[in-house]
Amino acid sequence: MRLDRPPANALDPDLLSESAALVDELRSRDPGAVVITGRDGFFSAGADLKVVPSLDASGQAAMVDGINRLFAGWYSFPRPVVCAVNGHAIAGGMILALCGDYRVGCDEGKLGLTELRAGIPYPACALAVVKAELSAAAARVLALRAELIDPPTALALGALDELVSPDDVVPRALEVASEMAALPRSAYPIVKKQLRRETLEVLAAAVSGRADPVAAGWVSSETAAASAGILDS
Repeated sequence: MRLDRPPANALDPDLLSESAALVDELRSRDPGAVVITGRDGFFSAGADLKVVPSLDASGQAAMVDGINRLFAGWYSFPRPVVCAVNGHAIAGGMILALCGDYRVGCDEGKLGLTELRAGIPYPACALAVVKAELSAAAARVLALRAELIDPPTALALGALDELVSPDDVVPRALEVASEMAALPRSAYPIVKKQLRRETLEVLAAAVSGRADPVAAGWVSSETAAASAGILDS
C-alpha cells in the first residue's frame, strides 16, 4: 500500500476513509503480507494541520473516529504488516509506522511524535499503539518533548527496526514481508493476537461505538496558532 497524497501524505478525512476501506478489502483478500510505504521523501506527515483547526464539533468527532479506525485496523491486521518508512514520519505518520510488525527505515527524513507541539491530544488508539510499541522512557521523551529526531535516534529508541539506504527501503521491506509471509499461516494471527491482546482490547473498545473522550476537545483555541507555527517553520 502506497500513500500518495501530495505533498506530504497528510491525513485528512478522505484519506482516512480510503485507507480504512482498503484495510477491510485486504482482510477479505487475506494476503501473504502487506507492505506500507509513502511517496518520495514522505511516509506521512500525520494529520493535515490545514484541515484540523477548521473542524467543527462533528468534524472533530469524525476525524478522531477515522484516526482510531485506521490505527486499529492496521495494528490488528491478522497478516504480517511491514512498514517501509521511506522519509519523514511525523505525528500520526510515525504512529502508522508503529502499527507495523516490522519497520524498515532509511537514513533520510525526520521522525517524531509532535502532536503536543500542534496542540492536538492523542486519540485513544494512537496513544495505545505508542504505549505498546515504545518503551515507557521512549514514549515519554517523544510525546512530551514533541521534537523531531533523526533515523539513527529512532532506531536506538525502538521506533525503527533497521536502517537501509533510501533506494533500498521498499526492496528490503518486501524481502522481510516475504520472509514473514512464509511463517506458518494458521499460527501467525494467533501469536500476533496473543502478543498484542491487551492493546487490541483498548483498540476494540475505542472503535466499538463508544465515543473517544478526546473527540469533544480535540481542537482547542491553541490548535490553530500552534499548527500555523509548524506549517510556517
